[in-house]
Amino acid sequence: MPDRGGGPSGPRIRVGRPSRRVRTLLMTLGVLAVLGMAFTMFAGFWTDWLWYRSVNYSSVFTTTLWTKIGLFSVFGVLMALAVAFNIWLAHRLRPPLSAMSMEQQNLDRYRMSIAPYKKWLLFGITALVGLIAGASASGQWRTWLMWVNGVPFGQKDPQFKLDVSFYAFDLPWYRFLLGFGFAAAILSVIAAALTHYLYGGLRVTSPGARATSAATGHLSVLIGVFVALKAVAYWLDRYGLAVKSSDFRATDNWTGLRYVDANAYLPAKTILFCIAVICALLFFATIWRRTWQLPVIGFGLMVLSAILIGGLYPAIVQKFQVQPNEQAKEAPYVEKNLEATRKAYGIDGTKVTDYSGTGNTEDKTKLRDDVGATASIRIMDPNIVSPTFQQLQQIRNYYAFPENLDVDRYAKDGKDQDTVIGLREINLAGIPKKNWINNHFRYTHGYGVVAAEGTSADAQGRPNFTESNLPSKGDLGTYEQRVYYGEKTTTYSIVGGPQKEIDYSDDNGEKTTSYKGDSGVNLSNPVNRAAYAVAFGEPQILYSGAIGDGSRILYNRTPKERVEAVAPWLTIDGDAYPAVVDGRIQWIVDAYTTTNGYPYSSRTTLGDTTADSLTATNDNRAVVAQQNQVNYIRNSVKATVDAYTGKVKLFQWDTKDPVLKTWMKAFPNTVEPKSDISKSLMDHLRYPQDLFKVQRELLTRYHVKDATTFLSGSEVWQVPDDPTNRSGSAVPPYYLSMKMPDQQAQSFSLTTTLTPTGRDNLSAFMAVDAEAGTGDYGKIRILKLPTNTTVNGPKQVQSQFNSQEDIAESIRLLRGGDSEVEYGNLLTVPLDGGLLYVEPVYVRGGGLKYPLLRKVLVTYGGQTAFENTLDEALNKVFGADGPATEPPDEGDTTTPPPTSDNPTVQQALEDAQKAFDAGQEALKKNDWEAYGKAQKDLEDALRRAEDAQAEASRAGGAGGGESKPGGKPSSSPSGSPSPKPSS
Repeated sequence: MPDRGGGPSGPRIRVGRPSRRVRTLLMTLGVLAVLGMAFTMFAGFWTDWLWYRSVNYSSVFTTTLWTKIGLFSVFGVLMALAVAFNIWLAHRLRPPLSAMSMEQQNLDRYRMSIAPYKKWLLFGITALVGLIAGASASGQWRTWLMWVNGVPFGQKDPQFKLDVSFYAFDLPWYRFLLGFGFAAAILSVIAAALTHYLYGGLRVTSPGARATSAATGHLSVLIGVFVALKAVAYWLDRYGLAVKSSDFRATDNWTGLRYVDANAYLPAKTILFCIAVICALLFFATIWRRTWQLPVIGFGLMVLSAILIGGLYPAIVQKFQVQPNEQAKEAPYVEKNLEATRKAYGIDGTKVTDYSGTGNTEDKTKLRDDVGATASIRIMDPNIVSPTFQQLQQIRNYYAFPENLDVDRYAKDGKDQDTVIGLREINLAGIPKKNWINNHFRYTHGYGVVAAEGTSADAQGRPNFTESNLPSKGDLGTYEQRVYYGEKTTTYSIVGGPQKEIDYSDDNGEKTTSYKGDSGVNLSNPVNRAAYAVAFGEPQILYSGAIGDGSRILYNRTPKERVEAVAPWLTIDGDAYPAVVDGRIQWIVDAYTTTNGYPYSSRTTLGDTTADSLTATNDNRAVVAQQNQVNYIRNSVKATVDAYTGKVKLFQWDTKDPVLKTWMKAFPNTVEPKSDISKSLMDHLRYPQDLFKVQRELLTRYHVKDATTFLSGSEVWQVPDDPTNRSGSAVPPYYLSMKMPDQQAQSFSLTTTLTPTGRDNLSAFMAVDAEAGTGDYGKIRILKLPTNTTVNGPKQVQSQFNSQEDIAESIRLLRGGDSEVEYGNLLTVPLDGGLLYVEPVYVRGGGLKYPLLRKVLVTYGGQTAFENTLDEALNKVFGADGPATEPPDEGDTTTPPPTSDNPTVQQALEDAQKAFDAGQEALKKNDWEAYGKAQKDLEDALRRAEDAQAEASRAGGAGGGESKPGGKPSSSPSGSPSPKPSS
């Protein structure tokens, strides 16, 4: 060490080498750290392999893995070789060193310092570049597989007459190769230029020539390669115009050529291609000419041409040719877009029929009789009654139902009926004592199906359960009731080992079980245990005594997770639903194949078009890959997930879809043929909601078939906001058994309403036949309302309900106390030229924490009713006599008079109103004693009204659905609808 001031005789500071023990310790720690990182990487890989093998889809894992490894290796090596070769060549072409300037003298120091490490430096730079390029290329595995396995569409684009598969499968791969070539050329130019500068081939401040002839030739060739690639890009851009998005008519999802593209951009790209080829040849010619003059002039001309021909000329054409006569110029291209978009989204077969919107029959009694034949009106809203299922059928706190239940069809007495269904899934939040054993070993599964009739309620407004209790019993017969895989089952469980699981509890105490399925990964192997301990960050998996022979770990347990994992090339629908099929609970998952390369078809963002008032409040209903922009979609696969074994099956549904055929070539033997779908499973398949939402969004514009109407914008519709809550989001489509005017009988359908842009009246009613296995499955029908008359839309109907004085008063009373009124699905049914609207009204209040059906709102032809039951409301609207509304004969004491004529009920309601008003007045004065008294008086009055009404109903033998005001006074008399519970 240098002297630090101690002088010749001063002490010297010496730093000795670490002792052997310290060196050994450091080396050991280093080795352990490397081994730890290596095992962590291995654990992720190994657990993935074990999982895929456990679900019998190991071919998906291996195909994806080897494809990624192949792309990583090939393109990583190519990039590394390209950069390394040009660095080596630049070094080889270096001039004799001569320190004739300060610049060269300064560089000489750098040359000397790196001389001993040149090979290592070259290896390090190229390895880093290769790793980055390889990692980027491995992410293109889908593009590669689609290019290699692409199947023709059998359809040609209208401009270039190429098969659609060129745009969907080939063009994306060519663009990737082009991008890789650009990256390699740019990196090679940078690496070669730096090397030439370092070794004197390029000079900045030194006197004389700025570049040697060797450096000039080398760099000019590389730049020539870059310009040649630009020529290829110009040529591919010609075809890219067919799938190019542009802002047209205030929409940024327009795809395909317009007039300016076909008559300005297309010839411009061809001219620029020729210029770029000439420019590239000029750069290559510098190998012999050794001068930059011509290439630089050519490159400048190319840039100037790109600005003038590729930018200015199309702008002039647009301004002076298109805008003065836009409709005439754009009409042929709009027609191509209309046709392609309708084909790509499967809406080309949509049947649009004019519909008057007003009833034709004056005989209201006949109309009343026709209602039952036209629709099985569902008054149980699956998006409202989950808390009711929870309260009445949860049984134990460690069970729970999804926030949104599902609608399916089940036969009863030989007739299909709409059924609201949900599974009693495991709910870890309700476990009495939480610990690792309870969370993952003891409480492992849910138990049983709970189902209720969709078209009726009992006398208290509760669902009429067709399958209930624990274990579940009812109309569904015998089936495996344990639910190990479900929408709410998001954590792992370890089953089948020495630790018993809680099966369910009854009056005789807890029943235990042990998992008998072959699902999951065996943990008997210590390597597997160690891998999962690392992968899940849970060391107890490694040494816990609760794990032994037969122990299996279950994870990835939601249906959507499992289907997406085994088929990563599919887009998954936002709503998986359960069905009892052949003695087992099966989750049914709809899946889509998509592409962004269908020429002339307009694009849509899945996350936007599938959003509605349900997805706004429930993340579980969001479509997978929701930010994807697509311009072609097919419901090509129906998947099932066994709720007990977790077994995943993929069935080919769209047998003509070329995208699915391509993926089936890439992943053979993963998708089973459509013929393997059993009759019992087919009975529960339905048209998927997300596809319907995408199609209805497109049909707001693409229901027209002529370019003139499309360009005028006079027939543009919109999906209305859901009027039954305050989410401000689109109304969701509703499943309903009904018949359209051209149908002979009811069919299970998915329905929605559409309104004009910026207005609330009704433009159209849309329905699709959702019953799989029938000839009309997937047929979309639109009833188009006249534009010269006004037919009330959903928001107007809801406002009409709320504005009628007697209805508003009844709702205000229902809101009494801490009660909350919740509006159910507003169903629309075409009936005799008019539209019947039906909306169930639920009350959640008093001591109840769950909604009960209390009233039904019905309107038709300007007549509105707000009654206890659907039958009563229909009878009132149509002026028909029925058991619920038939006036009593003289002397008949079995049927009570209407509530408004019942003195006892009327007096109690008047007292309730007085007490409510007194309470509001006391609140204004902050007189809490008076408010408390008013509260008590109101509760007493409502109880008297309820008792009197119930007594009258019993005396008359009235059916279910009677009003139960109940509850404590509210601080607000507002009659506006309350939001639905989070769904």
